Amino acid sequence: MPFWKKAKPLPSELEALPGRTTPLAISGRHYVLPSPMLPPYPAGSQQVLFGMGCFWGAERAFWGLPGVLTTAAGYAGGFTKNPTYEEVCSGLTGHAEVVLVVFNPEKIQFQDLLRIFWEKHDPTQGMRQGNDVGTQYRSTIYVDDEALLSQSKTSARLYAQVLAKSGYEAITTEITSGPVFYFAEEEHQQYLAKNPRGYCGLGGTGVACPLGLVV
Repeated sequence: MPFWKKAKPLPSELEALPGRTTPLAISGRHYVLPSPMLPPYPAGSQQVLFGMGCFWGAERAFWGLPGVLTTAAGYAGGFTKNPTYEEVCSGLTGHAEVVLVVFNPEKIQFQDLLRIFWEKHDPTQGMRQGNDVGTQYRSTIYVDDEALLSQSKTSARLYAQVLAKSGYEAITTEITSGPVFYFAEEEHQQYLAKNPRGYCGLGGTGVACPLGLVV
């Protein structure tokens, strides 16, 4: 979609598509990692949902990191139950394209994941990411752990200061807890590993997220 076209506003719960009670069927096998995508996850692991635009490139940014146990593409932040890709792209579900990252906090720190999140996309663009325009491409961090939620909000405040010095507008990232995660269709899981020449619109600002970002 041309970058000059505006995204539709987020639908209300009454306006959103109803969806379905049955989850979309997926194999649960990760194409890159030896661990499965589906829960239950190992004891002591933690998880976060990152929205950075198209989930194809976003997922690839995390699956190769030491300490990341599994990743999955999916939808969160809206109202429609078990939505399809076409429904999400219609703008009538309220969902963002997100990546589930399950990690071992003893092997990788959450601030390292946050650093990659901030640097790999432009969190100031609102309902778009580059030429990808739509509410599904908004920047999000969804995490239920209170400590990780606090770190996420702190990192946003501090990185906003760095971006402002480089001439960027305010960060528009939605940071909250609670959204339900719905797995995307099998074809979207680890898409760029299966299709190395596939489309990836992921691109950062070029502004480094400094070490020691989270205090």
